[in-house]
Amino acid sequence: MDNCKRREEGLIYHYDDPSIMDDQQHYQELLYEYNQTRPTENDKKLELLKQMFASMGEGCHIETPFHANWGGKHVHFGNGIYCNSNLTLVDDGDIYIGDQCMIAPNVVIATAGHPILPILREHHYVYTSEVHIDRNVWIGSGVQILPGVHIGENSVIGAGSVVTHDIPENVVAYGVPCKVIREIGEKDRIYYMKDKKLDVWE
Repeated sequence: MDNCKRREEGLIYHYDDPSIMDDQQHYQELLYEYNQTRPTENDKKLELLKQMFASMGEGCHIETPFHANWGGKHVHFGNGIYCNSNLTLVDDGDIYIGDQCMIAPNVVIATAGHPILPILREHHYVYTSEVHIDRNVWIGSGVQILPGVHIGENSVIGAGSVVTHDIPENVVAYGVPCKVIREIGEKDRIYYMKDKKLDVWE
């Protein structure tokens, strides 16, 4: 079985196989161009993202600088997604991000890892596992999301967390490793931050 097939089937594979890497530079060139855009060139940015990404919805924005192994080739964005600066996508595998998600600065979303066994790393083996982030998720600054993770709809991941396992919908989760702290509920209709009360209902 060749490395392309091994990768498709979720097996470990050689990441430096030319048959896998052939078009990586093309996407890296598009990413370079994206990072050279001016702050006001929003239409150009969106057009580049549509060329770079596997799928790209409407009304999305990624602040520069933006980093991605494959320039977004394996990334699937819904609508209305905002990503702050220094987003890093290790997109050797597929990344799915749903509508209206917000991603703070310095977030890393990784789909690739290396085997623990040293001889396998010496022989350039790697594996990938998809990441799924459902709609309306807020990822805090400095969060690290590891391969294979699924984050449920509406959840909030606190700053500095390392997400190693799935997080359900409608919860606040944080920590190293990240764990569920509480559900989102009535308290959040009263307070928007600690003891600061919402006035939008009045």
